[in-house]
Amino acid sequence: MDQELLKQCMAVAQKWATDPVFDAETQAAAKAMMEADDKSNLIDSFYQTLEFGTGGLRGIMGAGTNRMNIYTVGAATQGLANYLNKNFAGRDKISVVVGHDCRNNSRLFAETVAQIFSANGIYVYLFDDLRPTPEVSFAIRYLGCQSGVNITASHNPREYNGYKAYWDDGAQVLAPHDKGIIDEVNKVNYEDIKFNGDDKLITIIGEEVDKVYLDMIHGISIDPEVIKRQKDLSIVYTPIHGAGRTLIPNSLKLWGFENVNCVPEQMVKDGNFPTVVSPNPENAEALTLSINLAKKIDADIVMASDPDADRVGMACKDDKGEWVLINGNQTCLLFLYYIINNRIAKGQMKGDEFIVKTIVTTELIKKVADKKGVEMVDCYTGFKWIAREIRLNEGKKTYIGGGEESYGFLAQDFVRDKDAVSACSLLAEICAWAKDQGKTLYDVLMDIYLEYGFSYNKAINVVKPGKSGADEIKAMMENFRANPPKELAGSPVILVKDYKTLEATDAQGNKSKIDMPDTSNVLQYFTENGTKVSVRPSGTEPKIKFYVEAPGEMKTAADYKAACEAAEVTVAEIAKSLGI
Repeated sequence: MDQELLKQCMAVAQKWATDPVFDAETQAAAKAMMEADDKSNLIDSFYQTLEFGTGGLRGIMGAGTNRMNIYTVGAATQGLANYLNKNFAGRDKISVVVGHDCRNNSRLFAETVAQIFSANGIYVYLFDDLRPTPEVSFAIRYLGCQSGVNITASHNPREYNGYKAYWDDGAQVLAPHDKGIIDEVNKVNYEDIKFNGDDKLITIIGEEVDKVYLDMIHGISIDPEVIKRQKDLSIVYTPIHGAGRTLIPNSLKLWGFENVNCVPEQMVKDGNFPTVVSPNPENAEALTLSINLAKKIDADIVMASDPDADRVGMACKDDKGEWVLINGNQTCLLFLYYIINNRIAKGQMKGDEFIVKTIVTTELIKKVADKKGVEMVDCYTGFKWIAREIRLNEGKKTYIGGGEESYGFLAQDFVRDKDAVSACSLLAEICAWAKDQGKTLYDVLMDIYLEYGFSYNKAINVVKPGKSGADEIKAMMENFRANPPKELAGSPVILVKDYKTLEATDAQGNKSKIDMPDTSNVLQYFTENGTKVSVRPSGTEPKIKFYVEAPGEMKTAADYKAACEAAEVTVAEIAKSLGI
């Protein structure tokens, strides 16, 4: 054990255990960690201050500088309030929206945030109960606010919570405001936090915002007639105990779907997520109950939203009638394929439309866009970058959809974050359209592969927890940067993109500039046969992520499973050559 580090952590913990600025419960927790024989929890709780990054905070709940608690949440809010008061000085009224998900302590943290904002003279619209993240984004624009905060750790495990900060366009904060807020947060001492608010500056909001939001989402339906014909489409939906339960069933009903079956055990709000190992709709395990229900009633589609209802997971029947998961890349591909093709079919295209995907998302989307003459923009991972493209093109071009491989999609521009409420509604319409032609969602996916070529996507996450893990991830990125692979699964690497230096290097060593709005710690390798590998540390979890896209051969729909199996072998070879 690093004795110097332990000494530093003990000193900080001592302050938390004795300083009257901290409440009795927090003091007792800090003291217990100091007295424990195993000091690993003490070190992890106090070795650093939970960093307020460009998206806000995310961490394990508990006492300590590196934990989510009312003091770390309070310091973030005090810093944000200070920045808002400086940035919007001279305004008669500065206002914010505050929302939260179903997690343990989420309501406490949201009310703490509201109190601190109001104590700083900032007007607060606080949602009456849990709401989807995208509705918070919508409410900021709808209510004309300057900022907003949502308390959520998205699909992280139950011990986590988080804090997402938004700007006046309803998007998560970008430059220059991100750095400005971080600077203000870093200046805050716990003694500076104004916990005692002014209730006259806090307004509780709820159904009145829900109604406007759901009506606007209904407006993005491309083919209402096909829904009328397929209103009995059998849908199974689960919110996995989270915020989707408040709006997604209502949205599906508003769109005209009359056969929506919610998983009863998971319609219960519960931050312990008792029916799943992890509340992540990307994982097959999280969809177990919904697929069981779907088998029982012979449903057409299974859809799931994560705890803050910004991501959507889905499952459908394959050609043998077996239930299979649709992955995040396929999800984004299906949405954009449907939007482009059916807007064209309905005469809804004006010629100025564009779509957005992230650099780690499947390249098949570009093939679809190019063939249909629609502009496609690549951006960094994270919906704030998609929101940035919407903002830059406002009034010039029409945004019709964008998404990322991590199950996030946004089909409209009145929200500026990924949106499972609209995505679930649009997904049901896609299934209705497919059923109208005697097809399933799986058949539509096969149609896309046969028209545009098959590619297989797999994300490999290498988890490295704690301080030692953070150091390992840093060393791995440095090594990949200094020693890029020459070949992957036998195919020569012909292009390396380094988004930290914004340089692309070809096989001959020729360098060219990458046009991006900022640098990012991401590496990409492209091979001769069309393989793409992207490497990046996670911004929210202790892991390094590898995104692999491997092309394959598929002449008929019956070849799909064999093509996937062959691609899996390629992915395994790539992982081996990368040493993961």
